[in-house]
Amino acid sequence: MITKLSTYFYSFSAFLIGTSIVVVLYLGLPLGIDFTGGSELEIRGTQDVALVEEVFAEHSLTPRIQTSKIQATGETSLIIRFPEISEEMRQAIVQDLTRRNESITQDRFESIGPVIGNETQEKSIIAVALVLCAILVYVAFAFRKLSYPISSWKYGVVALIALFHDILITVGVVALIAHFTDRDLGVPFIAALLTVLGYSVNDTIVIFDRIRENFLNSTKAYRNFRSVVDKSVRETLVRSLNSSLTTICVLVAILVFGGESMFIFMATLIIGISVGTYSSIALASPLLASLAHREQKMK
Repeated sequence: MITKLSTYFYSFSAFLIGTSIVVVLYLGLPLGIDFTGGSELEIRGTQDVALVEEVFAEHSLTPRIQTSKIQATGETSLIIRFPEISEEMRQAIVQDLTRRNESITQDRFESIGPVIGNETQEKSIIAVALVLCAILVYVAFAFRKLSYPISSWKYGVVALIALFHDILITVGVVALIAHFTDRDLGVPFIAALLTVLGYSVNDTIVIFDRIRENFLNSTKAYRNFRSVVDKSVRETLVRSLNSSLTTICVLVAILVFGGESMFIFMATLIIGISVGTYSSIALASPLLASLAHREQKMK
């Protein structure tokens, strides 16, 4: 059944990927100071955004201000992001704020230079690339004994295509969320993407392993590989959906009650795991059957 609907799944996936690419190109990725460099100041004791903007304007700075609820006390703090500044300027800004409102206190201050930010960005890209390469090699090695009706290394290629699919769609959706909620993407976003890669490839390998098992145990497999794929997806469908839904339920609870600092990390995991579950069932498996069918026609 899954393989018969493969054209619809391919079209739907292509639409999602295309939309994600348009979103990223049009809106851009709102990278945080981890990647771009800059400063971040968190204060409590006021919700007067106009006052904060006025003080920063006096120091020739245009800040981005975001409200955040402190879970322990229920207070609302302001997270202020702006270009990198010296320690002397930070002290002057805080003094100006407290002079105008004595209840204002500084909770946290971070400052990252542009060189370190660029280095973090490069290392994050390298980390994702290395993970993808390692997954390709592992899957190809795991299925090395299965060379018919499709070469073992193509199992790795299909898994890699599914992972690219998951990353592109997840990045697009999270970029859209970050844009409309005025949030930045930092190192936790990369950590969440790497987690999604591991979760998604695990789902895909479970189905591939069942395909291998059913193929080797079936005397008719050499004549109808598609039926083996359909049977394998049916047998693993409940397991995949139950695993993903229970995980997502926990992540949603953490997203709701975990506080501002966990929002992007949890949102990325929820979206990535959802997309990864879809791709392992409706993209990777039909694609494997399509490649096998193409190889058989060429022989």
